[in-house]
Amino acid sequence: MYEPNVVGDWQECDEHAGLRVRVHRLESGEPPRGRDDAAEGLTYFSVRVTVENRGERPFCIHLEDGQIDVRTGPDGESAFIDWRNSQFIEGFDVYPLRRVTAVLYAAAPEASLSHVDVQVQLRADEEWAGRRLWAGGIGVQEVSAGASAGACRDGLAQQVSVFLQEQAEEGTA
Repeated sequence: MYEPNVVGDWQECDEHAGLRVRVHRLESGEPPRGRDDAAEGLTYFSVRVTVENRGERPFCIHLEDGQIDVRTGPDGESAFIDWRNSQFIEGFDVYPLRRVTAVLYAAAPEASLSHVDVQVQLRADEEWAGRRLWAGGIGVQEVSAGASAGACRDGLAQQVSVFLQEQAEEGTA
């Protein structure tokens, strides 16, 4: 069974040797240029998507609207994406041993922020990579380098895996 990445994990792009992607710093907070009127009654949060080039040649990276999908809550409802405040990657050349980061601002009901799924489909040198999924939540500890990181990641990954298995079982009954 496919298991999603945990927010904070790096994921290698098999389609583009040397590239890897990370969804991280999922945190609540107001956007820098003010709230969008359409987000009234919702809680804002931000998430960063970083692309790192560990290869031997530069890649032209695109990570724009439509390539990042954010879902919240146990039912996976779409979050409101604040395109005006978000910072995307539009045709940036990432040289070896360099990184580039997109910052996405979104909003959703506060009660649903303990479950946040972020799906990313990177485009490098005009070629699409496969979609990758990260699972996390506001208030859920992000994985970091250290002895307890494995336990945190394993615990959240186990919870996500059990949830997905339960959902699959309900659908087959």
